[in-house]
Amino acid sequence: MPELPELEVVREVLQRRVVGKTIHSVEVVPPDGLIVVRDLTHAGFGSSLVHCTITAVHRRGKFILLDLQSQSKRWILLINPKLTGLLQLADSLEKRKPKTLVILDFGDGSQLRYRDTKQMGQLYLAEELSSVPEFAAMGPEALDISLEEFRARLKPYRGEIKGVLTRGEFVAGIGNAYADEILWAARLHPFRKRTQLTPVEVETLYLAMRSTLFAAIEKVRQEMGEIIDQKPREFMAVHMKTGEPCPRCGTPISLVGANQRITNFCRTCQPGGLIKGMVSAAKRSS
Repeated sequence: MPELPELEVVREVLQRRVVGKTIHSVEVVPPDGLIVVRDLTHAGFGSSLVHCTITAVHRRGKFILLDLQSQSKRWILLINPKLTGLLQLADSLEKRKPKTLVILDFGDGSQLRYRDTKQMGQLYLAEELSSVPEFAAMGPEALDISLEEFRARLKPYRGEIKGVLTRGEFVAGIGNAYADEILWAARLHPFRKRTQLTPVEVETLYLAMRSTLFAAIEKVRQEMGEIIDQKPREFMAVHMKTGEPCPRCGTPISLVGANQRITNFCRTCQPGGLIKGMVSAAKRSS
């Protein structure tokens, strides 16, 4: 799932590459393209976008937003990639990659394409942000929140800290992968209860969140370049690094699979006791 660092870099690239361009034609590729498109205006997804000019690109949480202006209307195209959705800048003659579902053609030989192997994402055409599901409920941006607000927003939650970090209504933009990275940086066990965290640990978590996300944006910016249909994550310390040595202490990275979500962490750097169902690299290799 693209998260805040990847989507922030995607926003930067789109701001440079598509702002000022006018949509010449729109193709929604049946049947899967129809699954991801949501026309909240009821004015017609493709027909409403044609002749619109992209005036700005924003990111909010895990959404990319395109501001659109036509002679008579202003629209917003919101893209929520979810698990496998990706945007691609392409030449109009370039061969389409598998599961390319929606194509915005600018009439100058360039296109913005959306592809999604599992068709789990959504593209919303809306007049008002309040009409978009999940949007209004999002908490503040993970990189905009102050320590004081972070503490206050964290206080009502009582569950496992990784689950709290990935709740969009707590802070926006953090998913499964970067929650693992943040907790590793903070030396906190992902299944510690929020109620077990000391004030010092909460501050450490806050600082780790900021430093991890800022560093990741810079890494992604360097590795992604202008090719936005990718998720560069080789630089990550623990996520999807099961069995590899912890960059800090050398302990093999452990894996827990719970609720169809993979969690990676270091048992030495992030102590917290044995977890039922935990699969360590040592046990897997024995």
